Amino acid sequence: MAGSEAAWQAASMGVEVVIHEMRPKVGTFAHRTGNLAEMVCSNSFRSDDDEQNAVGLLHWEMRAAGGLIMAMADAHALPAGGALAVDRDPFAEAVTGKLRAHPNISVSEEEITDLPSTGHWIVATGPLTSGALGESIRSATGSTALAFFDAIAPIVYADSIDMNTAWMQSRYDKGDTEEEQKAYLNCPMTKDQYEAFIDALLAADKTEFHEGETAGYFDGCLPIEVMAERGRETLRFGPMKPVGLTNAHQPEIKPYAVVQLRRDNKLGTLYNIVGFQTKMKYGAQATVFKMIPGLENASFARLGGIHRNTFINSPTLLDDQMRLRSCPNIRFAGQITGVEGYVESAAMGLLAGRMAAAEILGQPIPTPPPETAMGALIHHITGGAEAKTFQPMNVNFGLFPPAEGLKSGRRGRKDRYKAYTDRAKASWTTWLQQAALDAA
Repeated sequence: MAGSEAAWQAASMGVEVVIHEMRPKVGTFAHRTGNLAEMVCSNSFRSDDDEQNAVGLLHWEMRAAGGLIMAMADAHALPAGGALAVDRDPFAEAVTGKLRAHPNISVSEEEITDLPSTGHWIVATGPLTSGALGESIRSATGSTALAFFDAIAPIVYADSIDMNTAWMQSRYDKGDTEEEQKAYLNCPMTKDQYEAFIDALLAADKTEFHEGETAGYFDGCLPIEVMAERGRETLRFGPMKPVGLTNAHQPEIKPYAVVQLRRDNKLGTLYNIVGFQTKMKYGAQATVFKMIPGLENASFARLGGIHRNTFINSPTLLDDQMRLRSCPNIRFAGQITGVEGYVESAAMGLLAGRMAAAEILGQPIPTPPPETAMGALIHHITGGAEAKTFQPMNVNFGLFPPAEGLKSGRRGRKDRYKAYTDRAKASWTTWLQQAALDAA
């Protein structure tokens, strides 16, 4: 995501760009194709609400900046209530097609194993940096790259789901159209079914780590069995919460827990189990997940998995232009910088691409103000976070400067968030306009 967006932004500013992509010649655990911007976990860009949600605001800022990732996401969107979910394969194919067709972009299908010492480079190696390049990064930074483990949720064939048990409904019937209000497939559980499911989940065979590895998970992508280990009710207040849903088959009976599935492609033939990232072994997954009412005869297009992600300690290594302090010809962008999520990764790619191109053109641009979603993220990873405890972070309003004094009289959370987004949109628009003037 980050590399694709960075290349698009720089090329659109008139700079010639070479994308180095090792796939499909060198594969990874999670990727299936050689497409750029391939989605390897969820197909959701999360909330699209640009007035009450920080990631929705980030969507707005990227659209305002002519972001390729958001444009292609919008073009291949699927019904998902108030969220932005995409048809993953056509989305990646469209991004790849746009980049390959751009006159200022060429694609080199080769693995980069060492950080280059000359030229302008953006390292946007995503969630799975190759081993050789990872060693080169560690050598260049003079420190050990931090690491955490990321889990992938399973995907189910729609025609294998029992619709006599499951029903279609978005939580709280959220969405402007009937299709959006029925964007999720729901599987209800009684208390006994839930307890049996938790027992099986805790007892299932799980992936073991290599000797010396410790599992540092990102809290936004915890395996379900790790959540269950934190308490038997944890899942019922997390991905299996029953609130805002009414069983269409038995409206008078409130489910004790609900498993939700979200459409994963436009045809509606695939559904991913929301929040069910897992480190269970494949055989155990099939057994445990078929305990879910409605999924007794489920067929899986993809089972879940777990892989190691690396990220650098950006607060100590990067300047506010995302350059490596020890090698300023190299910028980092995306998940390797310590942002988490498709949108956040692409956003940092957008900034890195613009900043690199502006520097090459002799018209450097300032870092976006921290009142914007982009600015809040880049300020966090390049100095705002505590280096000793630095961990991957999604965009959230806690990263923004306080909104006290904005539109006096507003005290509720809804009004406070609206104040944040109003301020951010005005500030982002001004930043874009000034950047355009500087480049003129």
